[in-house]
Amino acid sequence: MTDTDQSASIASTLHDAVQRTHEALAQSYGHHGFTVPSDPLQSLIRTILSQNTTRHNSELAYQRLVARFSSSEELAAATVAQIAEAIRPGGLANQKAERIKSILTQLVTQHGSPSLDALADMDTTEAETYLQHFPGVGPKTAACVLMFALGREVFPVDTHVRRITERLGWVPPKLSDEAIHQALARLVPPQLRYQLHVNMITHGRQTCLARKPRCPLCPIRGLCDYYAENSSD
Repeated sequence: MTDTDQSASIASTLHDAVQRTHEALAQSYGHHGFTVPSDPLQSLIRTILSQNTTRHNSELAYQRLVARFSSSEELAAATVAQIAEAIRPGGLANQKAERIKSILTQLVTQHGSPSLDALADMDTTEAETYLQHFPGVGPKTAACVLMFALGREVFPVDTHVRRITERLGWVPPKLSDEAIHQALARLVPPQLRYQLHVNMITHGRQTCLARKPRCPLCPIRGLCDYYAENSSD
């Protein structure tokens, strides 16, 4: 077998594994249609608040923020200290407040108002690049905004998706954020991305835990390199 034939065989095997993983997780956790598009600025703020904290704490921080500031314009006029105080339960409040304030200031300077509505007129690559020029916005945060706010067929890679795809053997460990997003974008077909992403998040929270994964209960253990290497069966 030539190197080209071998590479094609590996790629075919991986794509088959992606499809089988999608089907198994959908059977376990359900099929999900795209959510109703939301305001991209609010989606961006929510995603920034979710960085390096729990879902509970980030949601609490967001609810406190919208209770304190009734509009994006009011939030844009607030000081970093005022924003930090509102989002304190989410952790890293000062850092996240600086990022939110900087983004809002840039938007007002560039467009005259704190809005990301212009994203709707950009293609996906242009929108990803635009979002990532803001402080604290990397490939994962940009992809989350595009998927959940605009319904784009991207594939955000958070800590759960990274852990699961590394254990499955789809990607090597410790890739950079940019490299793993590029690798999985090539591997996961567009029509599977939303459902697979949502179900991997659920799977990572419930079964494929960072510590002591619940492998005997895992619906995709037969496809998993980690399970094959660590199982005593």
